[in-house]
Amino acid sequence: MAETENKSEKSAGEGDLGTKEQEIYDQRLEKAAKWREAGFNPYGNGYRPQHQAAEIHEKHAAQSAEEIEQAAPPPYDVAGRVVAMRSFGKAAFIKLRDRSGEIQVHMKKDALGDSYETFKLCDLGDFLAATGPVFRSKTGELTLSATKFTPLTKSLRPLPEKWHGLTDVEVRYRQRYLDLVSNPDVKQTFLRRNKLIRFIRNFLDTRDFVEVETPMMHPLVSGAAARPFTTHHNALDIDLYMRIAPELYLKRLVVGGLERVYEVNRNFRNEGISTRHNPEFTMLEFYQAYATYEDLMDLSEEMISEAAKAVTGDTKVKYGDHVLDFGKGWKRISMTEAIREVVSGLSDKDMADADRLRHELLKTSHSEAERRAIDTMNHGELVGALFEHHVEHTLIHPTFITHFPTAVSPLARRNDQNPDVTDRFELYVAGREIANAFSELNDPLDQKGRFQAQLDAKQRGQQETMDYDEDYIRALEHGMPPTAGEGIGIDRLAMLFTDSQSIRDVILFPLLKPLAK
Repeated sequence: MAETENKSEKSAGEGDLGTKEQEIYDQRLEKAAKWREAGFNPYGNGYRPQHQAAEIHEKHAAQSAEEIEQAAPPPYDVAGRVVAMRSFGKAAFIKLRDRSGEIQVHMKKDALGDSYETFKLCDLGDFLAATGPVFRSKTGELTLSATKFTPLTKSLRPLPEKWHGLTDVEVRYRQRYLDLVSNPDVKQTFLRRNKLIRFIRNFLDTRDFVEVETPMMHPLVSGAAARPFTTHHNALDIDLYMRIAPELYLKRLVVGGLERVYEVNRNFRNEGISTRHNPEFTMLEFYQAYATYEDLMDLSEEMISEAAKAVTGDTKVKYGDHVLDFGKGWKRISMTEAIREVVSGLSDKDMADADRLRHELLKTSHSEAERRAIDTMNHGELVGALFEHHVEHTLIHPTFITHFPTAVSPLARRNDQNPDVTDRFELYVAGREIANAFSELNDPLDQKGRFQAQLDAKQRGQQETMDYDEDYIRALEHGMPPTAGEGIGIDRLAMLFTDSQSIRDVILFPLLKPLAK
């Protein structure tokens, strides 16, 4: 049986190893076979360590070597990956890393007897278990003195030569498991991300929001203006779209009486890949009946400010060259006012003149295709394009941009005083959009017109549009209470709270271009 397993393991390693790496692989296979001969399955199961590294360190943190010796604590039982090893012939110091941290272990022939020969077959990257009392080494490091050791898993491929620093970015993303082993800070990034999501869930739960799950595959392109991924359901023989956003399903639930709902889940958009975009991303989306977009500005400021403190320890967060201030009191400014602050020479009259805005937008260099697109834009689309081009990247500290043009807000409620704009805001931090929210459009007749405008835009050649959703219109005709809703990009928020400059650094397995064969 062992022979058969060895052949299977060897075949798995062939094909992508150089000569030196293949030699190491083969040597480790031989060591795995010797473990079996000694009675240890190198890929067994069922070992249950009784203690964690952090638990042991915490218990003895304040004790000197003499105090530990006098107290004579009972033996500890730990297990983990070998991430460091110093051998001295008949003794060795290794470091085991478990989910809580690392602990040094002293492996000594006098204490282990014949099993020390089995230990000598261990390599960096292997998983071992060790049992024994603790002491402080000559350097003062808390150390477990092994009286018993058990091989658990043989690692056939070595860790990077400098196990504390894997620097090849491409390898880090493609082999995240190796990145996590090699770079302890990466684990902390994802622990912070996890803490952020848990905080948000708790924040909303305590305010009577109900977490729900809505479909990932939609029969229509809906919820946002973006290009979808298409799939096909064989049994029904219909095309389906991976969801762009859960918005219309969540609002159906508000119609049905779930007045406060939220979902933390994946969205999919068939767009380019960059440091800010991954086609598969995590979004928080929530809806609150009897609330306005202004209420959600207050709620968002409170939630994100408290999240910053809970996740990073402070409301002032270092991000790149900036120190972002998430303390309350964020700037709130309309889109037209923000444009006028950055683009000089634009009067109120100019902001209402589509030809003047088109001229301003065409001043900057654009491709021929972009110039043709600008020529077909209506007034609201031109305002949105000017904002994206001139203003967005200048918004470093948390800023709410309000009153988006109706033309670029197909699901938002028109403003009562000015129907050309909507009761909508987007939150910008570090030059990028973090959240999008608005008072919901609950007028079914108005929503019909907006859907038709999306179809018209599609006919003009725009690719990022929504379909006409008749069932959603039917739901609105049954009546939706006054409602406000918001979507927050979890990945981008995690970037800010972990000082990560690329979205790939906060997504465990980002989408990458396939390697050339």
